[in-house]
Amino acid sequence: MIKRNIGKKIVIGILCFILFIVVIALVLFSNELKSLASLKVIDNYPMYEMTYYGDYGFDEFLKVGAKSDRDIEKFVTKRLLKGIPININVTGAGCTAFVTKDDKGDTIFARNFDFTYSPSLQLWTKPKNGYASVSTVNLSFAGYSKDNLPTPTKINSFLTLAAPYLPFDGMNEKGVSIALLAVPEVHMGKDKNKVTLNTTTAIRLVLDKAATVTEAVELLRKYNIYFSGNVKCHYLIADATGKSVIVEYWDGGLQVVKADKSYQIASNFIAYNRLNIGEGYSEFDRYNAAKNVIEENNGKLTRDQTIDLLAQIGVHGSNGEDKLQWSVVYNLTDLKGYNFVHRNKKNVKEFSIKK
Repeated sequence: MIKRNIGKKIVIGILCFILFIVVIALVLFSNELKSLASLKVIDNYPMYEMTYYGDYGFDEFLKVGAKSDRDIEKFVTKRLLKGIPININVTGAGCTAFVTKDDKGDTIFARNFDFTYSPSLQLWTKPKNGYASVSTVNLSFAGYSKDNLPTPTKINSFLTLAAPYLPFDGMNEKGVSIALLAVPEVHMGKDKNKVTLNTTTAIRLVLDKAATVTEAVELLRKYNIYFSGNVKCHYLIADATGKSVIVEYWDGGLQVVKADKSYQIASNFIAYNRLNIGEGYSEFDRYNAAKNVIEENNGKLTRDQTIDLLAQIGVHGSNGEDKLQWSVVYNLTDLKGYNFVHRNKKNVKEFSIKK
């Protein structure tokens, strides 16, 4: 009888200990678990959506920055992934983006991301010390692939918690939008007194901290930049007033290419000083196709015209492979938008900054 009672006490003690650990885990990781619980598939290609709850430590990151992808991996592993390692992997991409008006006169920012197979994630964030935003993340950058996709509610989705550090485009609550596009060359110096950011954390900086194009450029000037995977990029940035610029790294520093028309287009070539240094593929054809459609419609595109144009100028590889991974349109006036995946115009998803 005594042995039986001792056995019961041991079992109860073990159960209480397990319950204690579970409660502690729920308290310590409540935001992470809530974020993962919000993950869901919105297109079977796939594209996912997720809301990141809580602090992702970006102000802390801005104090130290990163001089390599390994530095970012270490920071994200420690700060967001609770020790689970991540391997950042980047290769080249061909993209097109443009800023113009819609048929209501609102400013729209539209972009294609052309790449090899890339699962994507639409991410909502709302930092305490920054602006709320919605952005698009290339999940292959976090190590996911066709044979290794995150499954909502399962442990293999854990690496999606790194998403705040991996945006490829986005729009914030002030109507500032930014997208990266690959270019063949950059020429820039390094200031030893400045913190260094990478390709995607520069986008997070703008989304979290900039209320205008002018502020975005001023912020970017405060940091060095390196390009992850040695894939050089430039940025198209616009705001709710309709102002837009292309930011490039040339002649030793950050250069600003202002719009000379009521619209602005960026493709995979250096636009600074009209150098027009391209990659030697379809970058000029895509630029001209977008220009022609915008000008034929007097700088105002309907929703259907915008969708058709994005689908038209998406890249096909030399072997016929469809490389258009996602298309997104941000309305910088009403802070809404829509996207579609892999040229699938039958599955256009609407969204808003206020999810």
